[in-house]
Amino acid sequence: MSWSGFKKTLNRTGTTLMQKTGQIERTIDTEFQDEQTKFKTFEKECQALQKDAKAYLDAMRAMTSAQTRIADHISTFYSAADRTSDGAMAAHAYKQSVIELDDVIGRELDAPYRTTIMEPLGKMNAYFPVINDQISKRNKKLLDYDAARSKLRKTIDKPSEDPTKLPKAQQEHDEAQEVFEYLNHQLIEELPQLLELRVPFFDPSFEAMIRMQCKFAEEGYEKLGGVQRYFADNVRDDYAAGQLDAQVEGVLQEMRPIHYEERKKNN
Repeated sequence: MSWSGFKKTLNRTGTTLMQKTGQIERTIDTEFQDEQTKFKTFEKECQALQKDAKAYLDAMRAMTSAQTRIADHISTFYSAADRTSDGAMAAHAYKQSVIELDDVIGRELDAPYRTTIMEPLGKMNAYFPVINDQISKRNKKLLDYDAARSKLRKTIDKPSEDPTKLPKAQQEHDEAQEVFEYLNHQLIEELPQLLELRVPFFDPSFEAMIRMQCKFAEEGYEKLGGVQRYFADNVRDDYAAGQLDAQVEGVLQEMRPIHYEERKKNN
């Protein structure tokens, strides 16, 4: 930081302290404060959206990878028992299906997802530091303006014998006011425009996300649905009727007393 910048920082710190003690009047700009609050909310939502969108892609990749590992274990389990059994055939078909589904994610969904969703979110979030810098600059110039206005008022209330003090104070006031009002007007005008553009900006990304989720669901249904033909008809019918859930619950009920007795023995 230059000496000039250091002096400005000290002056602004002093102005802030004097405003807190009521020695210098503080400008209250409700119009700007309203727009800044809306912008901060939008910034927070965009950053959260980018984080969650990435988490969704990571979760989708993690799920298909986990499915592939599960398929490896199931295939090994059934193959060790009987390679020609219906279960082994189903396990092999399941393994092939999840491998293909994982390939679909990498080949057809990963890159488009990054292009149509992650990149637009990244571009929008990249604007925020620039805007925040302008807001910070505007706030600093407001402190300068408040200090110059206070100095001018004191000079007018208590005239100095030096005839150059009042014109100098007036010039400093006018210059500070001009710089502040320019930045303030720019932000008040442009922040609402940014918020108005958020819907048309994100519309294509939202549509792309829905289409890709549909694509993933359709691919999963198509590929995994083909595994069902390796199961007996009565198994599919029982599943459709909800009877398999009841059978599983019955097995779990039978296991609970056994588990309880084992725990008593171990204790």
